[in-house]
Amino acid sequence: MTQAEIKLCSLLLQEHFGEIVEKIGVHLIRTGSQPLRVIAHDTRASVDQVKKALCVLIHHNLVTYHVHKRGVVEYEAQCSRVLRMLRYPRYIYTTKTLYSDTGELIVEELLLNGKMTMSAVVKRVADRLTETMEDGKTMDYAEVSSAFVRLAETHFVQRCPLVPATDGSDPGPPPPAPTLVVNEKDMYLVPKLSLIGKGKRRRSSDEDATGEPKAKKPKFTDKKEPIPDDGIYWQVNLDRFHQHFRDQAIVSAVANRMDQTSSEIVRTMLRVSEITTPSSAPFTQPLSSNEIFRSLPVGYNISKQVLDQYLTLLADDPLEFIGKSGDSGGGMYVINLHKALASLATATLESVIQERFGSRCARIFRLVLQKKHLEQKQVEDFAMIPAKEAKDMLYKMLSENFISLQEIPKTPDHAPSRTFYLYTVNVLSAARMLLHRCYKSIANLIERRQFETKENKRLLEKSQRVEAILASMQATGAEDAQLQEIEEMITAPERQQLETLKRNVNKLDASEIQVDETIFLLESYIESTMKRQ
Repeated sequence: MTQAEIKLCSLLLQEHFGEIVEKIGVHLIRTGSQPLRVIAHDTRASVDQVKKALCVLIHHNLVTYHVHKRGVVEYEAQCSRVLRMLRYPRYIYTTKTLYSDTGELIVEELLLNGKMTMSAVVKRVADRLTETMEDGKTMDYAEVSSAFVRLAETHFVQRCPLVPATDGSDPGPPPPAPTLVVNEKDMYLVPKLSLIGKGKRRRSSDEDATGEPKAKKPKFTDKKEPIPDDGIYWQVNLDRFHQHFRDQAIVSAVANRMDQTSSEIVRTMLRVSEITTPSSAPFTQPLSSNEIFRSLPVGYNISKQVLDQYLTLLADDPLEFIGKSGDSGGGMYVINLHKALASLATATLESVIQERFGSRCARIFRLVLQKKHLEQKQVEDFAMIPAKEAKDMLYKMLSENFISLQEIPKTPDHAPSRTFYLYTVNVLSAARMLLHRCYKSIANLIERRQFETKENKRLLEKSQRVEAILASMQATGAEDAQLQEIEEMITAPERQQLETLKRNVNKLDASEIQVDETIFLLESYIESTMKRQ
């Protein structure tokens, strides 16, 4: 665990949960597994505060617990899960594009609350959607429930592990902590609920928008149990989102390298194999040319002959995204997921080098990457760059750890005159170094955004008060002159300052999302490479 990751985790925990939870979480990240009393002693916090903080962290899957062999319960922070909070906006936006506003709010509620029952999610989302609708219109619970079922069927949400039921035959002492188990078969099984009702608007009186008494709370019509999903909690399946992001990155890379038709063929292969292929597999399941042809989107006018030509072209491409594994069924094809991630990570490194050091350094980097090992004289000759410039560029990239130097001595004494010095690229090492810098960059972006907000705190509070007064006066039917007078409470320089602040914060937010995309590619490549070793 690097200092950059710890600092970023600290900023994220403080931003989402406050100082106490941040102190407990960072302490666990630094020290590893710790029992409750030791955490309270080391952080100088009360036991009650530590208990509440741990409850929050466990509820959001940021801390796990296990029983030590001595019988003491120890708590351990999940740093990688804390860093996933950076990606919350991307998860929510992806759900919006796939499942519209209803799916977006379902995922947002689950991310904000950690774990929730399906009935609670449906009710809250229906209420939120009703608030945004025109007067007289409401969101039906059944419609939100169907969106939740679609998310579960596509594995974007999943059940949380539960405490196994006991038959009561062994009345021994209870364990120090419950052991949670998950049934793979029931992980995406949605309980059959009969939710009757519509979303409610928040009103101070007991009447709805039409002046009639509010309807009673929805009841579950299941005759077996009053609340069928009591104790069945749901959470967001982050691995499924990451699989979707990876597939999108591969499709986009193919579209940029070849054309839209090729990317659509690859998208079809990924869509067909996403259920049968585990997210950590290096290859997708083999698909025949006939299967791919039948699975192409409806209305996509492409003949079988043209499809075979495209598949042959993709299989012969030097990047090796697509591989041929047989000739049955018109040819069997697989997508080399590990190779695709390696190509994307390498392209990211090349882009960073070109931005930092220029196109000539990028040329040298690609050359060393292609030839595996090169001496300095060979680099100068192949890259057609003068010796002095080539030496300077190689030293720059060597000092930044983008390339490495390998010594091959001719004699045991390692004399420089009798030693070969070969330049090479260790993509895995360079990717880890760049990932570390990305963590530092995001931490700096978050600190800058917090600084900008803190510096303009009084102006922001004033703007919020004015907007609240305007909203209340518009609701009571105030005249335009009165509204104009209220708006003039914020002067022109203040308004300009607010615009500048908004523009700067939006730019920082966009930068965070862009850096996180790079982090995702590098993390996926490193994880894939480590599993193959």
